[in-house]
Amino acid sequence: MQYTFRCILDVEDDVIRDIAINPTNNLLELHEAIVQAFGLSLGEMAAFYRTNDGWDQGEEIPLFNMNDASESNEMKDYILSEVFKSKNDKILYVYDFLNLWTFFVELNKIDETKEIETPMMVFSTGKLPEQAPEKQFISESTEDDLEDEFGSEFEEDHDADDDFNNYY
Repeated sequence: MQYTFRCILDVEDDVIRDIAINPTNNLLELHEAIVQAFGLSLGEMAAFYRTNDGWDQGEEIPLFNMNDASESNEMKDYILSEVFKSKNDKILYVYDFLNLWTFFVELNKIDETKEIETPMMVFSTGKLPEQAPEKQFISESTEDDLEDEFGSEFEEDHDADDDFNNYY
């Protein structure tokens, strides 16, 4: 059996790679295949994030388990066929936490007639930009929302330094 994933880099111009991989491989091997397909370096931290059809970021699956807990929760522990049950299942992939290269990864083909040993890129379009695009973190909160949450003491020109200096 063979899975084919469509990996789309979150940039303005289309940068897409399709990767064929065995469903018995794990997320670590998919991470390595994505890195290779896009010409990135294996030396950066990365994580997958479970997602829904709206691409909302969910549970993190890190490259390495950073918790002291004995329960392991890292890429090598997740077999692709257990994470991706059907066509169009999705996951987010974030590479290089300083630059936040973000990829939309979707299982777009399950071929039960083909067998693949080594992951390979089967389609490529677009060129990777030299720098990761800047992420814009826009709050949906308005001044009224902040006043509702923090009370009438909230003022638009409120200076947090004054509070700090008055406290100490």
